[in-house]
Amino acid sequence: MGPTVRDFPLFPLGIVALPSEVVPLHIFEERYKAMVAVCLEHEQEFGIVWLSDDGLRNVGCACEISEILDRAEDGRMNLLARGTRPFRILARQDDLPYPAGEVEFLADKEEELDGELLAAAHEVYAGLVEQATDQRPEESELLTMGSYDMAATVDFGLDAKQGLLDLRSENARLRLLTRLFRSAVKRLAFAERAQERARSNGKVRFG
Repeated sequence: MGPTVRDFPLFPLGIVALPSEVVPLHIFEERYKAMVAVCLEHEQEFGIVWLSDDGLRNVGCACEISEILDRAEDGRMNLLARGTRPFRILARQDDLPYPAGEVEFLADKEEELDGELLAAAHEVYAGLVEQATDQRPEESELLTMGSYDMAATVDFGLDAKQGLLDLRSENARLRLLTRLFRSAVKRLAFAERAQERARSNGKVRFG
């Protein structure tokens, strides 16, 4: 087991956050105003947990407040939070003015990083970015990016992001990411072909 913490602030949301991902948040409920105030005062993390249609997920991502964008007189605010590390909820707590729990921070299992997997993920990721933006990432930047760094810049579905967060193996995340990136490349290529056909004759043909 990893280190455990009690009284850890929890923010159930309809999103999944990943380590290194920057998440914009609008804070307006009184309980979350109180939560943010405590986090700012003590410079502590809080946890974003996906509140899915099936209920609150057990594994979430700790986040730190990186910037307060603006704050209204009534305490409402817009802020940027950055994901830091995954955790598992061990028990919910109801004795604080905001949602909280006892959590265990999760570490990856010890394993040797598969360099071929990493290189393949980097290559497919670079191709996806280039196809979407017409700019290929710098090689020096790619070499610093792990699975979470790459995934944090791509708008995957929530199930896919939660699947990445649940995995305790960097090699396993790289394998999953490579499949997700390849699928995204195919969808993007199809969308581009469809747009081109629509421009040419007003129709999109399938098959």
